[in-house]
Amino acid sequence: MVQPDICIVFGKNVRRIRRAKDMSQEALADLANVHRTYISGIERGSGRNPTIRAAAQIAIALEVPVAALFEDLPKPSETK
Repeated sequence: MVQPDICIVFGKNVRRIRRAKDMSQEALADLANVHRTYISGIERGSGRNPTIRAAAQIAIALEVPVAALFEDLPKPSETK
Protein backbone atom coordinates (compact mmCIF):
# COMPACT_ATOMS: atom_id res chain seq x y z
CA MET A 1 0.00 0.00 0.00
CA VAL A 2 1.34 3.44 -0.91
CA GLN A 3 1.22 5.85 2.00
CA PRO A 4 -0.56 9.12 1.22
CA ASP A 5 1.50 12.26 1.54
CA ILE A 6 1.22 13.45 5.14
CA CYS A 7 0.87 17.09 4.01
CA ILE A 8 -2.10 16.21 1.79
CA VAL A 9 -3.81 14.33 4.63
CA PHE A 10 -3.08 17.23 6.99
CA GLY A 11 -4.50 19.74 4.52
CA LYS A 12 -7.66 17.74 3.87
CA ASN A 13 -8.27 17.45 7.60
CA VAL A 14 -7.72 21.18 8.14
CA ARG A 15 -10.23 21.94 5.37
CA ARG A 16 -12.77 19.39 6.61
CA ILE A 17 -12.66 20.64 10.20
CA ARG A 18 -12.62 24.31 9.19
CA ARG A 19 -15.67 23.86 6.97
CA ALA A 20 -17.50 21.84 9.64
CA LYS A 21 -17.02 24.83 11.94
CA ASP A 22 -18.29 27.17 9.18
CA MET A 23 -15.04 29.12 9.35
CA SER A 24 -13.38 30.96 6.48
CA GLN A 25 -9.71 30.52 5.63
CA GLU A 26 -9.19 34.13 6.62
CA ALA A 27 -10.80 33.63 10.04
CA LEU A 28 -8.69 30.52 10.65
CA ALA A 29 -5.55 32.34 9.55
CA ASP A 30 -6.30 35.22 11.93
CA LEU A 31 -6.88 32.86 14.86
CA ALA A 32 -3.77 30.80 14.05
CA ASN A 33 -1.67 33.92 13.48
CA VAL A 34 -0.64 32.92 9.95
CA HIS A 35 -1.38 34.37 6.52
CA ARG A 36 -4.54 33.33 4.65
CA THR A 37 -2.50 32.16 1.67
CA TYR A 38 -0.58 29.83 4.02
CA ILE A 39 -3.86 28.17 5.06
CA SER A 40 -4.91 27.97 1.41
CA GLY A 41 -1.62 26.31 0.46
CA ILE A 42 -1.88 23.83 3.32
CA GLU A 43 -5.44 22.87 2.35
CA ARG A 44 -4.44 22.35 -1.28
CA GLY A 45 -1.36 20.35 -0.31
CA SER A 46 0.64 22.59 -2.64
CA GLY A 47 4.13 22.21 -1.29
CA ARG A 48 3.39 23.57 2.17
CA ASN A 49 5.10 21.60 4.89
CA PRO A 50 3.78 23.03 8.16
CA THR A 51 6.04 23.04 11.18
CA ILE A 52 5.02 21.48 14.46
CA ARG A 53 4.38 24.99 15.77
CA ALA A 54 2.13 25.85 12.82
CA ALA A 55 0.22 22.58 13.24
CA ALA A 56 -0.29 23.37 16.93
CA GLN A 57 -1.44 26.94 16.18
CA ILE A 58 -3.94 25.65 13.61
CA ALA A 59 -5.22 22.95 15.97
CA ILE A 60 -5.69 25.50 18.75
CA ALA A 61 -7.49 27.85 16.38
CA LEU A 62 -9.78 25.00 15.28
CA GLU A 63 -10.22 23.87 18.90
CA VAL A 64 -9.19 20.30 18.15
CA PRO A 65 -6.29 18.12 19.31
CA VAL A 66 -3.28 18.20 16.97
CA ALA A 67 -3.86 14.49 16.33
CA ALA A 68 -7.20 15.30 14.67
CA LEU A 69 -5.27 17.00 11.88
CA PHE A 70 -3.46 13.74 11.11
CA GLU A 71 -6.49 11.41 11.09
CA ASP A 72 -6.75 8.84 8.31
CA LEU A 73 -3.03 8.25 7.96
CA PRO A 74 -2.39 4.55 7.63
CA LYS A 75 -0.84 2.87 10.61
CA PRO A 76 2.76 1.69 10.11
CA SER A 77 1.61 -1.93 9.96
CA GLU A 78 -0.69 -1.04 7.02
CA THR A 79 2.13 0.36 4.86
CA LYS A 80 4.25 -2.80 4.70
